[in-house]
Amino acid sequence: MFTGIIEDIGEITDIRKQGGKWEFSIKTQKLTKDIKEGDSISVDGVCLTVTQIKANTFKADASLETLNVTTLGRKNIGDKVNLELAMSPNGRFGGHIVTGHVDGIGTIKSIKSSGESKVLSIEVPEEISRFIVVKGSVCIDGISLTVNTKNDNIFTVNIIPYTSEKTTIGDKKIGSLVNIETDIIGKYIESLLIKTEKKGIDFDFLYKHGYIKGE
Repeated sequence: MFTGIIEDIGEITDIRKQGGKWEFSIKTQKLTKDIKEGDSISVDGVCLTVTQIKANTFKADASLETLNVTTLGRKNIGDKVNLELAMSPNGRFGGHIVTGHVDGIGTIKSIKSSGESKVLSIEVPEEISRFIVVKGSVCIDGISLTVNTKNDNIFTVNIIPYTSEKTTIGDKKIGSLVNIETDIIGKYIESLLIKTEKKGIDFDFLYKHGYIKGE
């Protein structure tokens, strides 16, 4: 599990395209001392497994499925990526619950200045837009952000100067593609509601979920 608080900006130094996967080599100045083989790491919001570590570079594989549903399949050598290690049990929870399983790819439609900040307008596929709510959380390229406004399948987020400096979001342009992970809590709620609608609420449902007690 991750929190969407980026710990370093990495650089892709090599991509080896093999049969059913791509092997990424990623350089990081801050994280290699804390990484070990087998660890999970968020790369632009995608949960990957570290397969090898050498000096200040680690390797991680991405399957063809991952490449198809995320922006990793469009990456090139020299591209910068947001990095976050999996949250430790005694870590501080600074963002929101992020799984590293991307729901879809968004497109930046506009970038406007607002004081010292930037307001990004992002269009997402209709099938995931229902999980995006105003003042709720959304993960963009691994960054935990708050939704400012929403109109159909387009929403906006505010990017403060610190976030622009410490992540890759400040380098995005109109038309840039970004990985989107919606709030998992909304998915759980929808799943529960669907089950409730199918089964209906009766005494068995209430008893099973602890709302009433048997004698």
